Amino acid sequence: MAAFLQLDQVSKAFGAVTVADALSFDVPSGEALGVIGPNGAGKTSMFNLITGTLSPTSGRILFDGQDVTRSSAAKRCRAGMARSFQVPQPFSGMTVFENAMIAATQAGGMHGRTAEQFCLEVLDQTELLDRANTLAGGLTLLGRKRLELTRALCARPKLLMLDEIAGGLTDAECGALIQTIRDIHARGVTIIWIEHVVHALLAVVDRLIVIDFGRKIAEGAPRAIMESPEVQEIYLGIEADA
Repeated sequence: MAAFLQLDQVSKAFGAVTVADALSFDVPSGEALGVIGPNGAGKTSMFNLITGTLSPTSGRILFDGQDVTRSSAAKRCRAGMARSFQVPQPFSGMTVFENAMIAATQAGGMHGRTAEQFCLEVLDQTELLDRANTLAGGLTLLGRKRLELTRALCARPKLLMLDEIAGGLTDAECGALIQTIRDIHARGVTIIWIEHVVHALLAVVDRLIVIDFGRKIAEGAPRAIMESPEVQEIYLGIEADA
């Protein structure tokens, strides 16, 4: 299957600090790819490189058949990339619906009644429809996480990138969010999901990659990756010969 997203030897350094080290991988259209690694491994920096908020020192990024390595973040967003952030960043003084509308009009390119109807459909999908008129600043953590997801979906993404969206949630809240993400994936949206809550990833993703010090150190079937001695030593702190 042809790659929908391709990172080809992508590197990024800030002086002596390397956050991406010849990073290469492909994501086929419709796949859900999980990304794990210890804190500081370069996972969020990878998202910043994909979305264009960071420029690589070297290498190429191809998306939907186009070389976007030097394209602006705004152009990549209009081409179909959208992401959530590890720390939710809503417009706190606006309602949930107004937050969704900003994404739909500014990133999704919709206007008027079309944008309004689309936002209502997304809010229903993310289980926030009954909170549409609530100020975003008054939402619970789960509500803010759902709003992050809503705003990303209102950009009408072909590629949805989730950055630790399950972090900080209870088991019950995490389970509800997993089902929402499963439903999104079932609709054909390509997903890359960075997460420390590994059981959430295993419930959704088709493949896992592991990153450490900006390098890809493993990739493959999720459960096989989690059983790898190298991954257990680097990610879980278990000695490989234990």
